[in-house]
Amino acid sequence: MAGGRVISDSGVYQKTTLKNGLRIVTEKMSSVRSVSLGVWIDVGSRNERPGECGVSHFIEHMLFKGTRKRTARQIAAALESLGGSLNAFTSREYSCYAARILDEHLKTAIDVLADMTCNATLTPLNIKHEKMVICEEIKEIADNPADHIHDVFAGTFWGSHPLGRPILGTKQTVTDMKRAQVVDYLRRHYRNGSVVIAAAGCISHRKLVRLVKEQFDFPTGQAETAEVARRDKEKSVRLERNNNSQTHLCLGYPGLQFADDDKMAALALNVYLGGGMSSVLFQKIREERGLAYSVYTFHDFYRDAGLFGAYLGTDQKHLRQAVDIVLTELDRMKKQRLPSAKLDRIKGQMKGQFALGMESTSSRMNRLARQELMQLPYKSHKQVLKEVEKVTSSQILKLSNRLFDHSQMAIAVLGPADKGVFDGVL
Repeated sequence: MAGGRVISDSGVYQKTTLKNGLRIVTEKMSSVRSVSLGVWIDVGSRNERPGECGVSHFIEHMLFKGTRKRTARQIAAALESLGGSLNAFTSREYSCYAARILDEHLKTAIDVLADMTCNATLTPLNIKHEKMVICEEIKEIADNPADHIHDVFAGTFWGSHPLGRPILGTKQTVTDMKRAQVVDYLRRHYRNGSVVIAAAGCISHRKLVRLVKEQFDFPTGQAETAEVARRDKEKSVRLERNNNSQTHLCLGYPGLQFADDDKMAALALNVYLGGGMSSVLFQKIREERGLAYSVYTFHDFYRDAGLFGAYLGTDQKHLRQAVDIVLTELDRMKKQRLPSAKLDRIKGQMKGQFALGMESTSSRMNRLARQELMQLPYKSHKQVLKEVEKVTSSQILKLSNRLFDHSQMAIAVLGPADKGVFDGVL
């Protein structure tokens, strides 16, 4: 059993790696009574083989449906009856089962999470019922174009690669899923070497380690390695027409991987372009011209790749004008350095957002887990703020030229749109 301990301005960080490979990371916060606790599995939708689309998310649902000693109702009530909460999510690279409880209920939370993740029964009846639930979830997203466009865009950008598939799968893949597939996927991926138990708040690291050793029983080894990120083609465009009154668009470029040295500069660039009401795209597209209600930029950081994108929803007749504004601002970032006053404002926004997030035990727990899954060293609050301060206008200018290569651009449109709307753009 290996471990480490760091006392910093933001709390007491500790890490223990058990002999079986399971990792436990904690950050003690002296000013709270609550604990946010997560079981993180280093597996997501990008790990899925052809024919398994949606199985990672399906398993997330199924682990709430019953174990050898608890029914689904008992799982739901176990922490809620104590004032706590239990939740889960699946991303393209990991799955998380999380609880938030008072410190005195840590043992109960560990017992519930271990029971769910290690002892799920996955009965045929529960599988049948949950297929219906997930198909309704898929319909709900399809009926919300502001959400659905991101699945359309992922497929446009990544093509046939697993990163381009919807995390939920499709109605067809979910309906066709067999119990044997689900059990096999669990066996291949839910393994000690790919599990991180993360906790933040009023937490005793020593007690958590003891409880984890007593309760968790995953198979030895590590999850199967995901397919290396790649695109089918460098430039792509997709128009998916429907009868909605608004047209939704995403455009984007290859971005940075999670551990890239320019990650903080990319976050600053994102804040400037589309990171809030004061961002340049929000001001120029919505406030000055009234072309859209919602407009923002985003950066998805993956283990070995990334994606920098922009989203907006607008009337069909305004689509080209709004896209031209986006591209004009991206090109401007490739030619002009940000004035120092604007960069200082961006840094202030980033530091304030980070400081507010650090008041949340859930935010701290998520941050700890993601850093550990990516095998990055722990960074204190003060270290992160120093990294923000080190970002320069020259660094952002250089990064913009690295990112915004129009020959690598992908565009996805959902809603009414003319076929020639992007003539001269691509």
